[in-house]
Amino acid sequence: MKARVTASAAYTVADIDRRLYGSFLEHLGRAVYTGIYEPGHPLADDQGMRQDVIDLVRSLDTPICRYPGGNFVSAYNWEDGIGPKEGRPKRLDLAWHTTESNQVGIHEFADWAEKAGTEMMLAVNLGSRGLDAARAFVEYVNHPGGSYWSDLRAKNGRRDPWNCRLWCLGNEMDGPWQIGHKSAAEYGHLANETAKALRGFDPTLELVVCGSSHSNMPSYPQWEATVLEATYDQIDYISLHMYFENYEKNTAEFLALPEKLDRYIGTVSGIIDYVKAKSRSKRDVKISFDEWNVWYHERKQDAERMKTWGWPEAPRLLEDIYNFEDVLQVGCIINTFIRRSDVVRIACIAQLVNVIAPIMTEPGGVAWRQTIYWPFMLASKNGRGTALQLAVEVPTYSAAAADRVPWLDIAGVHDANAGTLTFFAVNRHGSEAMEADLSLEGFAAKSVEHTIIRHDDLEARNTRDAPETVVPARGNGAVLGGKGLTLTLPPYSYSMVRVAL
Repeated sequence: MKARVTASAAYTVADIDRRLYGSFLEHLGRAVYTGIYEPGHPLADDQGMRQDVIDLVRSLDTPICRYPGGNFVSAYNWEDGIGPKEGRPKRLDLAWHTTESNQVGIHEFADWAEKAGTEMMLAVNLGSRGLDAARAFVEYVNHPGGSYWSDLRAKNGRRDPWNCRLWCLGNEMDGPWQIGHKSAAEYGHLANETAKALRGFDPTLELVVCGSSHSNMPSYPQWEATVLEATYDQIDYISLHMYFENYEKNTAEFLALPEKLDRYIGTVSGIIDYVKAKSRSKRDVKISFDEWNVWYHERKQDAERMKTWGWPEAPRLLEDIYNFEDVLQVGCIINTFIRRSDVVRIACIAQLVNVIAPIMTEPGGVAWRQTIYWPFMLASKNGRGTALQLAVEVPTYSAAAADRVPWLDIAGVHDANAGTLTFFAVNRHGSEAMEADLSLEGFAAKSVEHTIIRHDDLEARNTRDAPETVVPARGNGAVLGGKGLTLTLPPYSYSMVRVAL
């Protein structure tokens, strides 16, 4: 199969916000407890944080981490997680039908984030609580001192503020499953008033308002229009979420889902433009795609188990074990974000450890990288710079998600500081190699490296006992010649092609 790709220095999309490679940790299952936090583990530090997990997170180079939820945040009292640990209350978490010990709260998470080389993206509870609890939380986290909440922070062991810049105004408030679910009008009013209060404290904060939980919601896309009309001049981002499923085990249909993702982003971008024009605003609002991942391997089974298990602490929940097929999907998702980086400025893989996550741990034992760790890491480390507007000519196929799905999914990034061009390419075809002529206009290439992730078995997984079943390898499918290069991409493969200029 043949393809032609042109990358021109004259045609770009946007400078990529480094937070496009963000992450997410929720008090859900073992994400926190026996995930990042396990006192008594042989590799735990003096605060009970697993150093092996910290090392794996640092290798991902994820700039932000969203916390503490997620559905969990909509009934969370942030004050439960401060003060002496022995005095912290245990609470029933209605979102995931578990018991929360509150042994990890804002102090512990902030310290962990610093060790892991990531910045905090905090969420406030606009479900069971509201404006007053939100402004108290922000004051506790960000005020230097001399007020009730900032002085309480100092009393609890942290004199200097953390100065968190990025705040989410609730989570998935369009969802009937959410504690404190609201209509678009109700939520829009509450979010606007909360944003005004937080801007009264600090007008430079970056605020994220809730968009649709997914594009199949009955309220989509009217939800976005209503909420943005109520909040536009007070907020910076609207959040979107999407999870990718393959219950029918149809790879072609599965890998076509990013076309639906692209339409979702495009539709909401258009609504942003509409509301901006309608409100005669000069303000630019962007998208924070702060939950995304493949999620279906354990989803239905765990939904049934939750009905009968009582109120356990940190149970094994939503622990999808990813396969090689999911590598291809994650690659296509990230490519979509790169191509839409003019409007998608923030994105967070959900989640980071154990719960639908690139990193897995065994209590008291080892930590390892899931298959999807690798495409995320390669993009995070090498996908910084300016996204290129590529011209792509390639055969297509029809799927439920779209009529013309390109067999080659490709994104390109120019890093002027590093002097590199990097292309991330997924061959969606299962039996034919892709021969792509990649023309470089305005760039002078001097060398090229090819990294490939491929396995003959789509179901191949990385496990505790076989953690390197699916890993990147050096490829030989990129050759310089003429005014560009030739790519040979095997069937069902993920490739990173890095060109030194």
